[in-house]
Amino acid sequence: MTPTPPSSTSVDVETLTYTRWANNEPKHTTIPAHGSSVVTALLLSYGQIIAASDDNSISVHSLEGGKLEYKLVGHNGGVWALAATKDLIISGSTDQTVRVWDRKTGQCKHIFGGHASTVRCLTLVKPEVIDVEGDDGVTRKERWPKRDLIVTGSRDHSLRIWTLPRPEDPGYKTKFNEDGDISDDNVSNPYLRHHLEGHEHAVREISARGRIAVSGSYDCTVRVWDIINGVCKWTLQGHTQKVYSVVLDLARNQAYSGSMDGTVRVWNLQTGACQHTLTGHTSLVGLVGLSSSHLVSAAADSTIRVWNPETGDLQHTLAAHTGAITCFQHDEFKVLSGSDGNFKMWNIRDGTVVRDLLTGITGVWQVVFEGSWCVAAVNRQGATSIDIWDFGEVENEHVDCADEDPTEGEDDDEETNKLIRDFANKWC
Repeated sequence: MTPTPPSSTSVDVETLTYTRWANNEPKHTTIPAHGSSVVTALLLSYGQIIAASDDNSISVHSLEGGKLEYKLVGHNGGVWALAATKDLIISGSTDQTVRVWDRKTGQCKHIFGGHASTVRCLTLVKPEVIDVEGDDGVTRKERWPKRDLIVTGSRDHSLRIWTLPRPEDPGYKTKFNEDGDISDDNVSNPYLRHHLEGHEHAVREISARGRIAVSGSYDCTVRVWDIINGVCKWTLQGHTQKVYSVVLDLARNQAYSGSMDGTVRVWNLQTGACQHTLTGHTSLVGLVGLSSSHLVSAAADSTIRVWNPETGDLQHTLAAHTGAITCFQHDEFKVLSGSDGNFKMWNIRDGTVVRDLLTGITGVWQVVFEGSWCVAAVNRQGATSIDIWDFGEVENEHVDCADEDPTEGEDDDEETNKLIRDFANKWC
């Protein structure tokens, strides 16, 4: 999650937050999705809900009403990473590939091979004007990257940097042999720019902007990369156990990381030093997020903590969940969080519970909100659904579309599926 700059319409946003989100009953729709499989990634993008699953597929639903528009089928393993532009959807899978899909037709246009294990995380880096310090010590404004990039992280210990194809580009598909390895007769992938090696264990999460990427790994380190020249600028050491979450903060020239050691660390990207070690969580910190004024961490200890990103001071501890926090998103006014049994909204400014959006459920896989919309991927006694709230349209009735979606799906790896349903694999 990247910082959102303060807006001149913050009063309107605050009114929406506290009047509509906190006090009114929104229109609420529930639709079944992906059978009993897990939703591993969830996006709201250009009026669509895009949901990736460990059933090897990606479903695309309309935001208004939740109608299933189409499914993207082609991966030979669970889909664990997802990103989208106006024209394309990008996915990473346990089948070790990255796929690029045409959003209008649902056609797979590109298959990128090269990773030797699960593609666990990916992000898009779009061109923007950033401050760059030159060799002469003078800081100048430059536009980086020059073209959209895909950054992928894998359990093969490495990252790869790819140029994002344009919709009009001819399709490209990596050739594989019978063993599933890349064939010797492949021509060089014209979209691959760098193969970043250095981590000694799986890459769990990446965050990138401009020409900088940070990666968190099970080797207990965070690495800072220049994604234009492929150089590792820093190896940030200090965590004593696996790193699960990282966030890049270009505005403050900082990065943040959450670890199984129960701490959040604040890193200075200029010097590579650890500026603050934020303590208080008593178990795995699996999720870290950032807005303009708030750094938020969520842990398996059932709490969410709100910190000052400048000083590292603890602002609030949100403690009303009874199980590990499996997902959250926040802005300057609210936090939405999911755990075993319920889905909550909090006031980020005073740390109080505003309302329960869902109770009596098994758990919440993913949550995302934008504008007046909120979407969550939910598990109800073994059945997966997508819940949609429209806080811009107030209703008293809850719409249930349980009979409308014929989606089916079974995970081939039953042992992994069981772990996921126990929420253990949320953190793997």
